[in-house]
Amino acid sequence: MRRFVCLVGVLGALALRLMGQGKIDGFESRMYTNEAGKIMPYRLFIPDQYNPQRTYPLVLWLHGAGGIGTDNLRQISGDQVPGTHLWTKAENQAVQPIFVLAPQSQSGWVLPKEPGLNPELQMAMGVLESVRKEYRIDTKRIYVAGQSLGGFATWAITTSYPRLFAAAIVLCNSGSLPKLARNIRNLPVWVFQGEKDSSLFVTASVEMVEAIRKAGGNAQYTSYPDAGHDIWERAFSEPSLVKWLFAQHK
Repeated sequence: MRRFVCLVGVLGALALRLMGQGKIDGFESRMYTNEAGKIMPYRLFIPDQYNPQRTYPLVLWLHGAGGIGTDNLRQISGDQVPGTHLWTKAENQAVQPIFVLAPQSQSGWVLPKEPGLNPELQMAMGVLESVRKEYRIDTKRIYVAGQSLGGFATWAITTSYPRLFAAAIVLCNSGSLPKLARNIRNLPVWVFQGEKDSSLFVTASVEMVEAIRKAGGNAQYTSYPDAGHDIWERAFSEPSLVKWLFAQHK
């Protein structure tokens, strides 16, 4: 019986691994290897009828804790679906064909109160650069979005590369970098936060928005009084969000 249970476990793990290698909901499974030989799995949605004679915008998705792993699946599954699949819907692709890039962190993007990019985020930047070399990505329309741990990562990556992105979407972020807010005062930002979330998350969101505004920026802030941490369904269902993002250009 014990051998049977072990066998089922092994087969289940193998099935998940194999599932993570195929195309899912239009997202191709890929692997990035940097010069040091380190590997990061990522998913890439390529617009139908991709034409190398034109350029396309791109959304970089930085997953929350639920996306951490090495299966190349969790970052576009479960609670990561709203943030990755909104842009791939047929009606939105019809308005604006757009790439969606979802790298997967093995250990988490950033550590609390640690500014800058950790090795995982540096790898994510490498993934982005490799996609930019392979496809005609519009350098004036590269966007970044992240939730929870990925929200903090969004602050880290935008304050480190303030001229790279055309806009950022941040949900229930796990930390803030107010001392670096001046770096992104010209970046269009939309922040979402549930007021019943942990006070640490609420404070982080408010603190960063206020810091951006104090620096002369115009960060948008949407709060949900009756919501806790899990606000991704509501945030990515906001009627004006897609139109707002598509309107942002450098």
